[in-house]
Amino acid sequence: KIESVANKYTFVWKGIYMHLTETFIPQQTVVEPKTREENLQVPIHLKLALTIKEAAEYSNIGINKIDSMLKNSGCPFVLYVGTKKLVKRKEFEEYISSKLVI
Repeated sequence: KIESVANKYTFVWKGIYMHLTETFIPQQTVVEPKTREENLQVPIHLKLALTIKEAAEYSNIGINKIDSMLKNSGCPFVLYVGTKKLVKRKEFEEYISSKLVI
């Protein structure tokens, strides 16, 4: 990948950013390793509980619709962690599978 900004060219080669000026003298910048949080991301299909946004991405159902479903008193897949509402993934899948219309 090569980008040109004000007669300076930047490209990435084997994880190292190479900066070239008009005289084409390379300058190296080492790319920092990912943070621990970036390395520990669990795939959605392996999580026990999902946020409303993750459940919307997972099911292709809108955030507002999922939120309104969670507000129902008999909702079988809501999990409260303090004031935060999470979606129990397996129960959510079973609920969606059993319904023809939501």
